[in-house]
Order: sequence, then structure tokens, then C-alpha cells
Amino acid sequence: MQGGPSRVPHPCPQAAPHSGLDDRIARFATIWGRAIFPFTATSLTRPEFEQHLVPLTRTLAEALHARPFDAAVAQQVGAELVAVHCTDPEALAGTLGVIESYLVLYCGPDGVGAEGTEEYRSRCARLQHQIAAGFARALRERTLREQEAIARSALTARIDAQQALHASEERFRAVFEGAAIGIGIADLEGNVLEVNDALLQMFGGMGGHVRGRNISEWGHPDDAPQVWRMYGELVRGERESYRVEKPYYRHDGTVLWTNLTVSLLRDTEGRPQYQLALMEDTTERRLLNLRLRYEATHDALTGLPNRTLFFERLEKALSGGGTRFGLCYLDLDGFKAVNDSLGHSAGDRLLVEVADRLQSCATGPGEVVARLGGDEFVALTTGPDTQEKVTELAVRILSALSAPIRIEGRELSVRGSIGIVEGPAGERTPAEVLRSADITMYRAKAAGGSRFEFADAEADARAITRHGLTNALPAALERGEFFIEYQPLVHMHDGTVRGAEALVRWEHPQYGVLGPDRFIPLAERTGLIVPLGRWVLEESVRQARTWQREHGGSPLRVNVNLSPTQLHHPGLVADTVAVLENAGLAPGALCLEVTESALIGADDDLLEPLRRLADLGVDIALDDFGTGYSNLANLRRLPVSVLKLDRSFTKGMQQQPANPVDVKIVEGIVALAHSLELAVTVEGVETGAQAAQLRALGCDTAQGWYYARPGAPDRIHALTLADAIPIPG
Repeated sequence: MQGGPSRVPHPCPQAAPHSGLDDRIARFATIWGRAIFPFTATSLTRPEFEQHLVPLTRTLAEALHARPFDAAVAQQVGAELVAVHCTDPEALAGTLGVIESYLVLYCGPDGVGAEGTEEYRSRCARLQHQIAAGFARALRERTLREQEAIARSALTARIDAQQALHASEERFRAVFEGAAIGIGIADLEGNVLEVNDALLQMFGGMGGHVRGRNISEWGHPDDAPQVWRMYGELVRGERESYRVEKPYYRHDGTVLWTNLTVSLLRDTEGRPQYQLALMEDTTERRLLNLRLRYEATHDALTGLPNRTLFFERLEKALSGGGTRFGLCYLDLDGFKAVNDSLGHSAGDRLLVEVADRLQSCATGPGEVVARLGGDEFVALTTGPDTQEKVTELAVRILSALSAPIRIEGRELSVRGSIGIVEGPAGERTPAEVLRSADITMYRAKAAGGSRFEFADAEADARAITRHGLTNALPAALERGEFFIEYQPLVHMHDGTVRGAEALVRWEHPQYGVLGPDRFIPLAERTGLIVPLGRWVLEESVRQARTWQREHGGSPLRVNVNLSPTQLHHPGLVADTVAVLENAGLAPGALCLEVTESALIGADDDLLEPLRRLADLGVDIALDDFGTGYSNLANLRRLPVSVLKLDRSFTKGMQQQPANPVDVKIVEGIVALAHSLELAVTVEGVETGAQAAQLRALGCDTAQGWYYARPGAPDRIHALTLADAIPIPG
């Protein structure tokens, strides 16, 4: 707010955070009162006025801390300022300046970090906007009341004027000259006959510019369409009065804005004779409203249109039939690192420089740039050929950002990722367009940044689905939407079922049954993989114990997958032991599968929990073996007892003759594993020829559709010897 902060008193802020909240509120009210009391038309003394500000300060402090946050309560604060006659624009400027400088300092929380402080400063800014909105609304309502009073005065003046004309010229002259508002009289042809001093002062004090003029000469480009229509109706005697907001040009070219009330004066016979104009000068009030509107719709840091104004422009562009639009959604790459390393002040200067460069890029007709918040900017273009224009706009933006920005003696390289949405107007809402552009921008960022991507409906749908699944994961676990299928592990030489791999599924209410590839990566990113993994372990171990009780004989081993996140969880060993003890299952009946990629370069600290589990008797299997880049010699230091050979090595054996290269690779891996006393399990066995070849190469166990697809736990013992061993032929 221009001019505001310079008049804000500067108390000692060091002691304020350590005082009680009531003391800080009182101190803030004192600072506030000192800033705006000189601009307040009130009969209160300064101490009385400051006491009046205490409950308003308390309202702001409570709103600052409220959860959920509701900035709208600050509108009443703005209205209260108007109620105590703080209507001068400087009073509002001083109020916003004090709140910006001291509200968080005196009324904010103690001991929060930079991220928390930023949140409260953001809340403070929104409270400022709402105060300004409440101030403007109250001022407007007060103006309407004044206008109503003026209208009543106009009616009274018209009656008095008519009586004065009929009865006494002296009485009319007293009313005419003594009025505080501008009064003018003209004949029905529009010639100005008489004006009072108040009206002359509005027009600059030059009577020659007003007297003798014709009303028709006072047209202005911003006149409302109905002004001259109502004027014509009045001079024809078809209406008695009208009231409008009307601008005029003064003799020096400046614009005078007025609330104009025009009434028809009739003679004693009721015939139209004169027109009486009453004018109130609203120029300053209008300028204040325009300033408040500007501040409410423009970013305080960069001066660019903010989210509110941009949504208005975008909605207008999307509502135009037969036109097209193109939108660039820009997010700076690595901006957080600038804030973290150089501070928020340097980050703000960087954003200002970026904003200036973006404005220089959007100079064409129908092009506008705005800041949505943080380091996110948008650029909009409209017209018939927006596909080409928006591409050129994105290229200009990336080119403008390519030059380093010098801040605090350092040259910072700025990169940005842009998501582009282009298409015909009228098909999507502003929210849908922004969401698509946001999704596309993150796709550009994931592709390496410093580039732009065009929106793709299928990619948007996938991203929205992923987002929906991510949000639904926690509740899905609580509602029991997950279940486990088991795929048998078959001994290749005698066809007996030695165990089964537990494979988790999600029975999604909208998308049906989802495999682990659809939700396990999401669970990894959100941290839900730990409780989900424990649930899978508990269910699988419980099922293995059930198999033992129901079928007896040699116990079936259950294989459970461990994610990289679970490997790093400090409670892995304790949780596993507790699950086994609660179910009454021996450790040897459990095998934990760990992917080779998760153990590449693993240090002793990561391997220690696996070693402890192996020492307890739990088997550790190295899953997807052969897909990583680990040194085969490192197998000796890993606490594994089983290698699970990736299906990519055995796919070439599904047909005869088998791929000789694959045969040699598998033969070498099996020999190496056996020399290290490791068992070999093969995944993805789908044909009898493939099974026969792998059995001949010495593989120990296998799983795949040739034996059985994953299914319910009661199907494990339904396999027969004939199912497992191919018939030679």
C-alpha cells in the first residue's frame, strides 16, 4: 500500500513475542492507533480511540490462528473502521501497513520455523484483502445512504425551489447558494441558466466553462448507455427525475466523477419548465475504489494480475463462442533451492525478474501473464490460430528464462517447465483448464524440465486416476478392500507344491480388482507401504499356519515381498518376529523376497536386519535376479538363500528350439547359485517345453501360469502331479 508503511511507528519488536497475548494485542492496537488517528474524523481522544481498536485487534489475532482459517471475518474490521469515521484513504493505507508489518510479529505464534511463518504471512495478506473489501463495502453502503439522503434533499430542494420561485426569489437564492452540493438549472433545450458556487468549484472554479454551455456538450466516453435516453425522457416530460453516476471533463482535461440527480421542474400549471441538477463529487471515492480493486486483483510482489483476475480473464476467454485459447502454465524448476540457500528476499527478487521477463514475452493482442502464487505463472493467448501462437509463446518464455539472473553478486540459472492447454472456447471450465495445464506441467517437469508439453486427455485421465487412488489408499486399508491371492511354488523334479507367493490385490469400488503394479508405487510414495506390508505379512503368515493345520505333512512355505521402504523401516525384525509368534508359525515357513535393485550397493547397516532374520531361520530370496547391475561376486555377502530368476531370461525357452543364448545364461546362473548353496526359483513358466528345459538345467522350483495362476488360498492343494510335470512327447 503506497505511503502506508512509511508512517507506521517502529516500536522495539524484540520484547513483544515474550509478553502475554493481551499485552501484545494492546501494544499492536497502540501502534495501529498512532498510524491512523491523524486521519480519523472522530471526537474520541487518542487513548480512547486506541481502546476501540483493541477488540478489532483481538478479532484479527483470533482469525490469524483459526483452524480452519476464515479470512472473511476481517471484513467486519474494515467495516468498523468506516463506522468510527476512518474513511480517509490514508487511514486504510496505514491500517494495511501496520497489519503487514506487525500482525504476525505481535499476534503470531512463537517458535515456528520459516515454513510456519510463511503460512501466517500468507494468512495475514488474505486478512488485509478482506479488511480492504469490508472497508470498501461499508464505504459503499455509507455512500448509498448519503445518496439516499441527497435524493431526499433533492426532492426537498425541488419543492423548496418551486415554492421559492412562486413565492420569493430571495428564499430560493438562499437555498441555491447555501447548498453544500452542486446545483445547476437549465432550460428544456439544455442551456445552463444558473449554477451555484459548489458546482463551480467541482469544475475548477471557472464560471465561463459552465455557464452558457449546453448540456449536450458534456458527453463523456464512459457515460452509461441509459444516461442520454433518460435525459430525453425527462425534458419531454415523460419522467420526473433520474439518478446516475456520470463523468465530466474539466477545463484542464481532468475527469470529474459525480453522483448526478436530475429533476424536472414544472410551472404552476404543471407544464415542464426547467431541469434541476444536483451533483456530488465522487472522484476521490472512485479513485479509492479503483485502487482497492487493483490491489485485490494484482500480485503485491510482481504487479502481475493475480489468480482472481486471471480467472476472470480466462472465464471470459472460454465463454467466447467461435474462438480458441492457448494457456501456458509455468513452474520454475528448483526455486525452493534458491529460497533455502539464499533466503526468501533473494527468492522474491528472482520472482520479480522472472515476472518482468514474462511480461516482455506476452505483448501480442489477447495475451496476458499472471502469477498464481509461489513460483507458478500462467500466460494466456486467444484468437483463431492459438495452437501456433501458444507454441511461440512457450518458446519465447523458455528463451527469456535461459539468460542467468544476477542476484546478490551471483548469477542464477533459471529453468522452467510449461504445461500447455489449447483448444476451442466453450468446451471446458477455467478450473478444468487449469487442472489439465497443472498435470501437463508436472509431466514436463518429470521429463527433465526446461521444456513444454501439450496436454493429453489420456495422460490427464491417468494422472487423475493416480491421484484418486493415492487419496483412497488409507481408507481402503481401513475398509478392508485389499485381499491376497497365492501363486503356487512347484518343485520342478517331483511336481509337489512347496509353497506359494502372496500377491496383494485391491478390490477398488470404482475400478474393480487392481494388481500391485497399479498401487504399490503409490503406497511407496505416500509411506502407506509400511502398514500395508505388515497387513500382507500378517495375512500370509496366518494363511500358512492354516494350511499346516488343515493339510498336515510338510509345511508349505509362504513367500512375501518386501519393498525398499520396508527394508529401511527400523521395526522390520521386531514386526516379523511378532507376526510369526502370534500366528504360531516357524520362521522356516516364511520367505521374504527382496528385489535385486533394492540391494545394489547396500551397506552393512541395511543388510543387518536381513542377516538377523536369516539367522532366525527366515529364508531371504533375491527377487528379479539378473535385472540389476550387481556384481555376481557380491552374492556371497548377501544373506540370501534363494535366487528368483527374472522371466526375461526364460522367455526364449517357451518355444522349441530354445534360444541358445538364454540357455547358456540360465545354465551359468544355476551353476553359480548352486556353488554358493543357493536354490533357484524361476518365474513366468508358461509352457511345458519351457518347464522341461528349466528342469534339465537344474532349476529347483518354479511358478507361472503353466502350473497355476494366482488364486484363492484353498486352491493351493488342488494341483496334481500331472499338472506340474509335462508329459514327454
